[in-house]
Amino acid sequence: MFVYSNWLVFFALTSFSCLALAQMSKGDIKNIYQDNCASCHGKNLQGGMGGSLIDASWKHGSSDDEVSRSIKYGKPDLGMPAWQHTLSDEQIRSMVVFIREQAFLAKQHGSTNSLKPEPKIFQSKQHNFKLELIESFDETVWAVSFTNTGQMFITEKQGRLWFKPTETSDKVLIKGTPDIWLRGQGGLLDVVPHPDYDSNGWIYLSYAKQSNDGKNIGMTAVSRGKINKASWVNEQNIYTAETNLQIATGAHFGSRIVLDKGYLYFSIGDRGKKEMAQDLSKPNGKIHRLHDDGRVPLDNPFVNSPNALKTIYSYGHRNPQGLALDTQSNKIWSTEHGPRGGDEINLIKPGINYGWPKITYGINYSGTPISDKTALPGMAQPKHYWVPSIATAGVEFYRGEKFSDWKHNFLVTGMSAQELRRIVIKDENVIQDEVLIKNQGRVRDVAVSPSGDIYVAINQQNKKQGKIFKLVPVNSQL
Repeated sequence: MFVYSNWLVFFALTSFSCLALAQMSKGDIKNIYQDNCASCHGKNLQGGMGGSLIDASWKHGSSDDEVSRSIKYGKPDLGMPAWQHTLSDEQIRSMVVFIREQAFLAKQHGSTNSLKPEPKIFQSKQHNFKLELIESFDETVWAVSFTNTGQMFITEKQGRLWFKPTETSDKVLIKGTPDIWLRGQGGLLDVVPHPDYDSNGWIYLSYAKQSNDGKNIGMTAVSRGKINKASWVNEQNIYTAETNLQIATGAHFGSRIVLDKGYLYFSIGDRGKKEMAQDLSKPNGKIHRLHDDGRVPLDNPFVNSPNALKTIYSYGHRNPQGLALDTQSNKIWSTEHGPRGGDEINLIKPGINYGWPKITYGINYSGTPISDKTALPGMAQPKHYWVPSIATAGVEFYRGEKFSDWKHNFLVTGMSAQELRRIVIKDENVIQDEVLIKNQGRVRDVAVSPSGDIYVAINQQNKKQGKIFKLVPVNSQL
């Protein structure tokens, strides 16, 4: 409830137009925000995939007119849609007032969201657990992974690669990593040690890479290197798109990496150009397959197809931000970050078209339709999907004894939903979907150590600061 004195202070400080305020119905504009904006900016405006609207930090101008223009015309190159065909000028003006009001109240009441998971026991159908803080970071944590001996690697989106020799040791910054293109959703993305890291020392990174000629275009790239005395050395380019295939937008880079039996699988999102996901001459909207040294396998599905990129393994993807190997079945599974609704779990098979954007269970963020079809001949159906979206990202199959009843279950993160989910798969079908963690921050990644411990990367809503937590069993069996 609003207090009358708060309104007086608010109006005195912000000098809003009485006409605009008279046109605004608080309930209506709040519902419009929740329906259209909350999936990116958070239900309390605290930030998510999009920035916070209550922290007084504006990237594209902070005046009322500048904020109105940002809403009306969007920032398509950075993944923000234009709302001029969905919201009227009056609704856009009301939205600016609503944003100012919520920012004022957040400041008055100190309601910014700090990342302090509750000291509680989380209960699930098989196991109870608590969260134990392992490490803190100044920026957004994007990925966590382990070597076969339990050494931990972590990426921050802003470009830093960290190494923790043991869980209790201090983190070490690795210097000299590849230059990244920090644009929109792009930056330093996944990190995965080679399965034979202990003998060959290779570490693989995916990241947004700007064109070599200095143009403001880029694409997801993959490199590998080794670490010597906290420095990145012996770098080798594994994948870089040709300059004529690179794009100026800052949206939908993917990207996750899986290494298995000498092969490298990695994802590239549609880069905000959804029609290209169906074009086999373009790298975006695809999952790619290479040998782990960058060579193209001769048995890739489109290696002999005219005009098709030989690296493509599957296509018709929007933004696959989760990719994992089920070691029990030796199959690759993916989670795909959908639009407004339509996040998916897919079983990845060679040469298959997964349909985006011709079929989808979602709609545009603006509320306009993408397709009237959810199925078409020759296009794979998701094994599971979410409406509304959970903003799915990193995934992992559980292996180990710490949570014995979760063996071979699929662990799935949800950023906007602030969730970690446990998915049970049987005969290539999803038969159970359980929420394990809720409302502790944006869960970006999940990793399982060789000892069977589960770690999650959770980022703070409004300040982008990240932390790594471990799930610690409590009275392990219920």
